[in-house]
Amino acid sequence: MRKKKIFVVVGTRPEAIKMAPVILALKKEPWADVRVMATAQHRHMLDQVLNFFGINPDIDLDIMRPNQTLAKLTARLLLALDDVLQAEKPDLVLVQGDTTTVLTMALGCFYHRIPIGHVEAGLRTWDMQNPFPEEANRVITSRLAHWHFAPTEGARQNLLHEGISDRDIIVTGNTVIDALLMTAAKDLDLGIELDPEKRLILITSHRRENFGEPFLNICRALRTLAENNPEVQFLYPVHPNPNVKAVAYEVLELCPNVHLCAPLDYAPFVAAMKCAYLIISDSGGGCKRKPLPWLNRYWY
Repeated sequence: MRKKKIFVVVGTRPEAIKMAPVILALKKEPWADVRVMATAQHRHMLDQVLNFFGINPDIDLDIMRPNQTLAKLTARLLLALDDVLQAEKPDLVLVQGDTTTVLTMALGCFYHRIPIGHVEAGLRTWDMQNPFPEEANRVITSRLAHWHFAPTEGARQNLLHEGISDRDIIVTGNTVIDALLMTAAKDLDLGIELDPEKRLILITSHRRENFGEPFLNICRALRTLAENNPEVQFLYPVHPNPNVKAVAYEVLELCPNVHLCAPLDYAPFVAAMKCAYLIISDSGGGCKRKPLPWLNRYWY
């Protein structure tokens, strides 16, 4: 029996994290000829995750350019993917989430009549401007995908509401939990000295739709929390985007119990999660799972 050539496409760190368990599982299947393609929409952050999980891309488009607009990124990706699909002719393609990589691959597969499976399908805010451009990316991808792997029953209901056939939807749970369990089982080093006697609050905040006054208000609220709770330590790995970094350092740098640092690689970040008493974030997909013993926290 001829093996099925399966393309698994990743472009950003979140995609790589969530697709790593899928890639590793497929590579164990005798019927699957798995080919991993990296668009490198995020170069460094993608590479460190793939290296951590021992995944070597078979094709690397290296598409990242400084200060590229969404339009230029989309155009360059679509042209590059067109050439790859024409040459490789995969039997099916798997994508994850709602990035520009996902949108362009869905279009490319549609043009080449190649079936596509969408992992983490059905997330919706019903507002095309929030998150931007992710909401549009995932809505368009849902119209073009053949199989919809929804993380929750709520995501399944969203797809049904949009007219997707129930026979094409499978509720899988969120693969980020599989990646998290695989990583948390390892001996991890945070690499940052913290006081083990003090409770730790871990912070992430970098969403594009919060740039400007909303993000300034987030930082002011974090400063108030820190000032009102001097016995608690705060760890904030700050995104390098100037819209985030400049404001975060201006508002929070002088708070003695707030530790600002560069973005953490995936493994150290999981180590920070294991140490945290509370996690505050402005992003992330939802998934109904039984809480992990060390992650029985509140998320805000």
